[in-house]
Amino acid sequence: MIRWMQTWLWRFRRTKLSVIRLVVLDVDGVLTDGGLWFDQDGRLQKRFDVRDGLGIRLLQDAGLTIAFLSGGKGGATEMRARQLGIEHCLVGIKDKPIALETLQQKLGFTQKQTAFIGDDLNDLAVRPQVSLLITPSDACYAIRRQADWVLGRRGGHGAVREAAEGFLKSRNRWRKLSAQGWRECND
Repeated sequence: MIRWMQTWLWRFRRTKLSVIRLVVLDVDGVLTDGGLWFDQDGRLQKRFDVRDGLGIRLLQDAGLTIAFLSGGKGGATEMRARQLGIEHCLVGIKDKPIALETLQQKLGFTQKQTAFIGDDLNDLAVRPQVSLLITPSDACYAIRRQADWVLGRRGGHGAVREAAEGFLKSRNRWRKLSAQGWRECND
């Protein structure tokens, strides 16, 4: 029975994953482990997982729009967004639902076409505006309880990559990538 339920749950998710066009990522606790490091001059430093970065690039190649939506700020997030070619990097956001709605309207995406990956209570507030709420395994209990998909990986340690592979599988792109690898196109 458990195996049947897991299969059904994956098919349900796969159907929802395949219609997503906008993937919005919280940063602290999703792309990072949530820790904040400061150097001796008080500058904020964050650690990002390189595999998450490749997962984002693969999603972009598959035609998905990626956005960062973070309450934090400090420069590291904006630098990572530039490195990954992410045009929509919203930082210092106090009201995530309003910022997400504005982004959806600007880009022409609906709630049904939007997924959000978050890890804490301020991310839970966007639940009504997204088709899929996804969360790392180490997210707070309240968001894990309401998430459509709790990932097996922790924030900052491959959670975004795990989600990216799920999106790519739902579009029948993962098998070829995992067999042949990926080359960045420079055209």
